[in-house]
Amino acid sequence: MKQMRSLSPPDVESELSYAYLHAVASKAGMSCRCGNRHEDNSGTDAVVTAWLPYVGPSTLTEVTINVQLKATVEVPSDDGAKLSYFLREPKRYDDLRRETVAVPRILVVLFLPAKDSEWLHHSPEQLALRRCAYWESLRGAPEITTTSGTTVKLPKAHIFSPDGLSQLAERLSRRDFPRYGAA
Repeated sequence: MKQMRSLSPPDVESELSYAYLHAVASKAGMSCRCGNRHEDNSGTDAVVTAWLPYVGPSTLTEVTINVQLKATVEVPSDDGAKLSYFLREPKRYDDLRRETVAVPRILVVLFLPAKDSEWLHHSPEQLALRRCAYWESLRGAPEITTTSGTTVKLPKAHIFSPDGLSQLAERLSRRDFPRYGAA
């Protein structure tokens, strides 16, 4: 009998971030698809698309958001308003901070409990993924010179939820692109 290989803990974390993204986008009534390897090379793990109707006035009838997903069990520093996440890949940081892209890009970080036994619970009544994700636009973020990465601050007000994603899509439908540090 052939032995089955299991995913490494970081691979499971990554897959849970995709599941989280798909669940949130679906509940918000938006489409969500995984990016391909070419998109991943440009900092896009997934693409979310939203269509009218939006609550407020808008100039766009369709909004697309490129998403870079991360997941971590590291406990973030919390200054009361923002959580810290160390983005290890300077190229990803540069991809996300570009202002010359037509499709807005956001970083979504899923903070998981330290113990993998607490990541996911299920019963006949519920399927629960513990903790939540936060998002931030790095558009306009300062250039970095380090090759080891940089710490990104994620506003606690930017919970990646169906309502939060809908509000972001409405904002983008008015061509109001969020900028780094301007919560």
